[in-house]
Parts: sequence; structure tokens; C-alpha cells
Amino acid sequence: MANAQAFRYNPLVEEVRVRGWYPSVAETESRKREDEQARKENVRLEERTRIAQELHDTLLQTFMSASLHLGAALYGVDPDSPVKPRLDRILQLMNQGIAEGRNAIQGLRSSDSDKSDLVLALSQVQQELAVEADIDFRVTVVGGQKQLPPQLQHEIYRIGKEALVNAFCHSAAKRVELELEYADSELRMRIRDNGYGIDPQVLEEGREGHWGLAGMRERAKTIGARLKILSSATAGTEVQLSISRGIASKLEPAATPKTRQATSSR
Repeated sequence: MANAQAFRYNPLVEEVRVRGWYPSVAETESRKREDEQARKENVRLEERTRIAQELHDTLLQTFMSASLHLGAALYGVDPDSPVKPRLDRILQLMNQGIAEGRNAIQGLRSSDSDKSDLVLALSQVQQELAVEADIDFRVTVVGGQKQLPPQLQHEIYRIGKEALVNAFCHSAAKRVELELEYADSELRMRIRDNGYGIDPQVLEEGREGHWGLAGMRERAKTIGARLKILSSATAGTEVQLSISRGIASKLEPAATPKTRQATSSR
């Protein structure tokens, strides 16, 4: 019988220390994307601020100076003069243009987070413009309101505001309606008025020196939305904006009521 051999095992002990933590590839890429997005947002805000400064120092200052001179000249016009009502109207339009210019400059200086509630932001346009009190403005929201990606929401807001400015300031409408519908397949925005309508040629080709309609179409194209503008002298104007399922699928639900309707008559 073979002699049994006894073996003694000594443990091998190594000192292990955590000398640092290294991010994974996925975390690194995510951080890079966040940093790049922040950089782009800063560049965009800086450019908007520069444009706002240029507008204030040139166009807006010129309008304000012209308005002051016209107002002073009106003091010397006889109240019974046939030209006084026309000059008063010109002064009113200039002051309206100054107010719109200030709002536009404020919008350029503001970040997109200032318009985080799309419904609320568009609902305030009438008040911002200080338009006539007898315009009936109705806002309707259908479906659960959703939080949109900032850039997408910014473009929708600008399109909606331009349509509302046209309705409030240029259509002589007595009723303006804004409807936002958050459907499962798409987001739809409709803005209707019962005003004079837009000249067919202007609707098709635009008006020299005016970029509102062209800007709306360009913004819609940028976000892949469909924009349709219907107008007639008897039925007023309706602006329809719809965003397809592909974009709507990126929306994140927000805690809002299923259906909400707000009515404002000023």
C-alpha cells in the first residue's frame, strides 16, 4: 500500500485596491452627445441675442424716432383737418409695429424654456399684442397635452404666433380660434379667423418685404410638418399644421387633463 502523502496548501493573498472608476463606452458617448447639444444651444442663443441687439439698435430705434416725430407733428394739425384721421391711423400702426418688434426681440433673447407650455404661450399672444378688446379669442385643447422636444416646440410656437399675429392685427377679424389636438397618430394645430382673408396672389407668392407666410412654410419644412393655409374673402383664414406619426412618437406625456377648453373674450 502506497504511503499517504499529506499536502499543505498555503493561501495566495493579493492586495486589491480600487484605484479609480472609468466610465463605460456608452456613458462616454452619452456625455459627449449632451455636451455637444449644450454647445449648440449656447451658440444658437448667442446668435439670437446678436440678432436681437441689431434689431433693437437699428430698425426698432428708427421706428421709435419716427413715431415721436409724427406724434409731435400731429399736435400742429387742426382737429378738423381731413388728413388727421389718416395720420392718427399711421401713428397707431407704427406704435403697433414697435410693440410687435419689442415682443420679437424679447422672444429672441429668451430661451426655449420660457415657452415650455405651448398652450399657455400661444394663449398669451392676444395680451402681448394689446389688440382691440372686442376680438373673441377661443383656445381649445383636445387630448392629453404632451411635452415636445425643445426645438420642435419652438418652431410650432413661432408658426402659431405668426398665424395669430396675422389674425389679430391684419385680418380685421372679430373671432379667432386656436385648436391644439394631441392625437395618437399626430399633433394638429388649427388657427381660424372670420376676417377679410388673404389675397390669393399674396397667399401664393407672398408680399414684397414681408416674410411671415414664407417663414411659416420654412419652419414647417424644417420640422417635417405639413402646413396648409386656406383663405377667402368670405370665410376668413384657416392655418392648419400637422406633425406626422414619426415625430409624434417622440412625444412624452405631460400631466395635464384629457380635454381642456379656455375661452378669452377681451
